[in-house]
Amino acid sequence: MEACSGAHHIGRQVEALGHDVRLIPAQYVKPFLKSHKNDYRDAEAIAEAVQRPTMRFVRIKTPEQMDLLALHRVRSRLVGQRTGVTNQIRGFLIERGITVRQGLMPLRKALPEILSSDSGALSPRMVALIADLAADWRRLDERIATVSADIESLAEQDGSCQRLMTVPGIGPIISSAVVAAIGNGAGFKQGRDFGAW
Repeated sequence: MEACSGAHHIGRQVEALGHDVRLIPAQYVKPFLKSHKNDYRDAEAIAEAVQRPTMRFVRIKTPEQMDLLALHRVRSRLVGQRTGVTNQIRGFLIERGITVRQGLMPLRKALPEILSSDSGALSPRMVALIADLAADWRRLDERIATVSADIESLAEQDGSCQRLMTVPGIGPIISSAVVAAIGNGAGFKQGRDFGAW
């Protein structure tokens, strides 16, 4: 099958029936597609690709890996939303001539003083709007902390994550992301393949 969002679940179901399931990355199927994409041509391209002796396959992920990947995707979305909110706050401030040093901490530290200041740079409407954005930022911080704590808890319980965390600079977030993506690493023939991935 072509690897896609539901392929891992279907692969586990079909494996349980005794079949040998192979997931092929979509980019490896594309060269075998003969014309415009449709289900029949996709199936034909997959059947052609699977016969290649050098074809590389995707390992079927366990439900635990899928759960961990989902946590990482949610965390990534929340971090992106937080970045968007803080950039919007910073943009509104700069439009009024108020600059704050780069980074989350300087903005977090300067915001209460900016919002309580009576300099006239910000209208009451802008003060209320930026205060609402700051509240959104706090809620996002709380959600990120909750999801990060879940990820860290799972990493502490996983032996593979523990081994990866012995490498300097690798903590629970990175180790769990790697384990969620590649499992035990058996899908790579050598370390160089993992490095290229």
